[in-house]
Amino acid sequence: MTTAGLNLIAQALTIYDSGLRLVVCNAPFQSMFDLPDVLVTPGATFEQTIHHLASRGEYGVVDDIDSFVAERVEQARAFAPHYMERTRANGRTISVEGSPLPQGGWVTVYTDITATKQQETLLRARSDALSDQLLDHAEQLGKSNRELASMITTLEETKRQLTDSEARMRLTTEMMPAHIAHVDASGHYTYSNRRLSSVISGRPSNIIGMHISDALGASAYANISASLAQAYSGSAAVIEFSDDNSARRIRGSFTPDTRGGVYILSMDVTEETQARVALQQTRKREIAAQMISGLAHDFSNLLTIILGMQSRLGRLPALPADAAPLIEGTLAAARRGGTLLSSIADVTGPRALRPIATDLAALLADLEILAAPTLSDGVTLSVQNEAPDELVLLDKGLVQDSLLNLILNSRDACGASGLITLSQKRVHDTWIEWTVCDSGPGFSPSALERGFDPFFTTKGSEGSGLGLSMAYDMTRSCGGDLRLSNLPDGGAKVVLRLPYRVAVPATTGLVLLVEDADDLRAVVREILMDLGHSVIEATSADEAVAIIADLPDISLVLSDIQLKGDATGIDLANRIAGTLPLVLMTSLPADHPLFLKGQTLAPLLRKPFSNDDLVALITPSEAAAE
Repeated sequence: MTTAGLNLIAQALTIYDSGLRLVVCNAPFQSMFDLPDVLVTPGATFEQTIHHLASRGEYGVVDDIDSFVAERVEQARAFAPHYMERTRANGRTISVEGSPLPQGGWVTVYTDITATKQQETLLRARSDALSDQLLDHAEQLGKSNRELASMITTLEETKRQLTDSEARMRLTTEMMPAHIAHVDASGHYTYSNRRLSSVISGRPSNIIGMHISDALGASAYANISASLAQAYSGSAAVIEFSDDNSARRIRGSFTPDTRGGVYILSMDVTEETQARVALQQTRKREIAAQMISGLAHDFSNLLTIILGMQSRLGRLPALPADAAPLIEGTLAAARRGGTLLSSIADVTGPRALRPIATDLAALLADLEILAAPTLSDGVTLSVQNEAPDELVLLDKGLVQDSLLNLILNSRDACGASGLITLSQKRVHDTWIEWTVCDSGPGFSPSALERGFDPFFTTKGSEGSGLGLSMAYDMTRSCGGDLRLSNLPDGGAKVVLRLPYRVAVPATTGLVLLVEDADDLRAVVREILMDLGHSVIEATSADEAVAIIADLPDISLVLSDIQLKGDATGIDLANRIAGTLPLVLMTSLPADHPLFLKGQTLAPLLRKPFSNDDLVALITPSEAAAE
């Protein structure tokens, strides 16, 4: 509708952006200067247009076209209001009026005033003999001026509406937690809501005019180039990838426009991905538990019968001499079957994650003590800690079990002698990463492909095939990632990543307790007071936000997820994000969407809980410290 309206205006109109690229023009602009289609297509540069007009003789004889064009471009970049009248090479006279836009660029109106200038010349030449004609011409001129004034008024209103509309749209898009952009057919940005740096850290925000490969960087551009090419070919595409520099998970959507360019929507989905991975692993474990629990029960009964009957058989008199080893072998196999069933129960049975505030350096020290007795004299364990000295939320027991499994696998791979290296570091503010490397022969192709499958083993009868599977299950249940690879110079490498969650600082002070159940609020109040805190209470997220605004001395917020009113504890966490330490509490099941979302926002306390449970989320317990 806007384009149709602009085409009805008699004057020619152009809008160029701050990069001197054409945003919009109307049909009279093309017809007035007889321009080819490529120069009236959005994205065409001001420099190309001036060069074309100068080369065609629009400005008369120009000795040095490049210098002439450079001078015009430099004047245009000043973005200053201007008005001028110019006689073209074809003898027509035009007026040029330019007005800058608030965000850079300008609107220019071109008006053919040839008839008006002819009338002025005629009046000066024949002023004595044209009294009657003068009146006619003056009347005609007045009419033309009135029409021109009306068109200018309409044009000014159109310009104002366009400017207001663009300002509102820019304000809206810049407030969105995503990067919205457009690239032209050559891959250069023609629009951006300046949010690229919030999605991919370290990248620039002012990217108008930049090529997408320069704006994103080589690594991110390599990840999206295939999807971008698909959009250029006319098909929409969606991709998720992990940014190498920030370790964040990014989702990008690419939608072709109708002029050869592409619209781009990208957002950070790291927390969403972690919650999705944890939910998927929980569902898998539930299905596996349903399938295996019945079988495990029946096999346990059979093994019990076998053990009993073999024991009775061993007590019979006058057994052949070679019967005793056979009976003992059968008993050993049955006991091994029982151990295997227990391992299956550990993998598939319900397991509630119990994250506590964990000292990472102490975690490695304890692990080294646990692993040392299991290693032969020829195998050395080297532990490297590059993580910051701070408390993070981890299920310490499960993490230690998983890392110990990885160390034992490396021990078996090394044989009589070798080196095992365990390193720990923080990857940006997204992951805690442990890497276990060994000097053994490395993973076989089948192990790289199926290493996480339950019961898959390359150790023959010596292995259960559940060590890596249990580590993988723990990692995925926490929203993390586990990867197998081989080192270039030989040896295996396992990388385990878990979401990085900083523990709430252990302080005493004023605590805001947000709970809508009166009896439960009273119990939690007593727990907090026993820990040395002063307590102020609220029953809804809205009430809590109002209290926080009025009381700057609050040191901690403890909130239930389900609250009185429409807003939840999740909403409260989003509203105060980054301003106050927050702990969420809930009795929801571990696979509930609110539970999974809460895990990504704050430490989560499962009801019912005791003083020690709350302390464990804030500072290491006595046992953990020892």
